[in-house]
Amino acid sequence: MTAKIIVGWREWLSLPELGINQIKAKIDTGARTSCIHALNIEEYELEGEKWVKFIAQPLQEDEHTQVQCHAKVKKMKYVTSSSGQRELRYFIETTLCAGDKSWPIEVTLTSRASMKFRMLLGRTAMENRIVVDPALSHLLDS
Repeated sequence: MTAKIIVGWREWLSLPELGINQIKAKIDTGARTSCIHALNIEEYELEGEKWVKFIAQPLQEDEHTQVQCHAKVKKMKYVTSSSGQRELRYFIETTLCAGDKSWPIEVTLTSRASMKFRMLLGRTAMENRIVVDPALSHLLDS
């Protein structure tokens, strides 16, 4: 069995397949799914498969830093937010880099403009890989 990564309640992560080199994430064991802040989500077809393109703004309080992302749609499903709102979201799969480790995770696309963090890392993405120390922050090398 591989040793688990110890992380704090917030960390700098990267999503290299999406071109996102740094995104500050809230590590949330209370959330099942992970999500990233996405704007202007547009669906399109590529070689008979459903894809989406969207704008990611990975840095809080910085609307000028934008990354144009493209990803194959894994599924669409209703997700209930922490405020109780149900929203139909795109699910994509991408590689998460946490320190020197990386693995595929499922991420939903939604507007997090009113939230403090541009990414939420949910427990499904952490399963069997991460242990959270809620007293600490920024334990990973970015």
